Parts: sequence; C-alpha cells; structure tokens
Amino acid sequence: MARIRISWPGGAVTATLDATPTAEKVLAALPARSSANTWGDEVYFSLPVRAALEPSARQVVDPGTVCFWVEGSSLALPFGPTPVSRGSECRLVTKVNILGKLDDDPRLLAGVSDGDEITVVRLD
Repeated sequence: MARIRISWPGGAVTATLDATPTAEKVLAALPARSSANTWGDEVYFSLPVRAALEPSARQVVDPGTVCFWVEGSSLALPFGPTPVSRGSECRLVTKVNILGKLDDDPRLLAGVSDGDEITVVRLD
C-alpha cells in the first residue's frame, strides 16, 4: 500500500492505493501533472500510464474510490452521480480498475474545475 496526494489550485486530497498491477504503474509514473476534466460528480485526468482491465474491474463504485479508466489512460475520482448513473450511485462510463480509496471526504473534489492543473505525488 502507498499513499498519494492529488492537489489542484483550490485544495488537495490524499489517497491510499492497494498493491494492484495498475496502482504500481501509476506510482511509477509519479510525480505527474495533468489537466482536470469533470463529468457530473467525477474528476478525471490523464496520466502517462497504459494498463489492461483487471479481473476486479467495476463500473459502479463507492464515492471516493480511486479508479483507473483504461480506455482514457486516466485516473478517475467519482464522488457522486455521473450522467450515466442510476439514482445516487457512482457509475463510470466503462468498467475501471480499482486502485484504492481517498483518505479524505470525497466531496472535496467538488472544488475542482475543468482545466485546473492537477499535481499527483507519492507521499511514502
């Protein structure tokens, strides 16, 4: 397990990543900078990582789950409903690899705007 910090001009969150093949690739790519995209109550941003779907990949996750969107080579951070959600669920556009969980309140991500610079660093 490893911890990362995801920051943007208006704030930051930390997350604990599990020991998965994709999480290892993400950690190897850090530190990284990207540009934020928002899609409903989800923030996502590209990282220089290529990965395949893992057996545990899911489309519906809990708020604050740290996900990797394989098709978009992006870290995806859902904190509420997206345009494809049914009710209040966190449903991503496709199945995603599950990397870990935010340590902080996922609603902090509501402060991220499209185009914000995102910085991701390893903490340990």
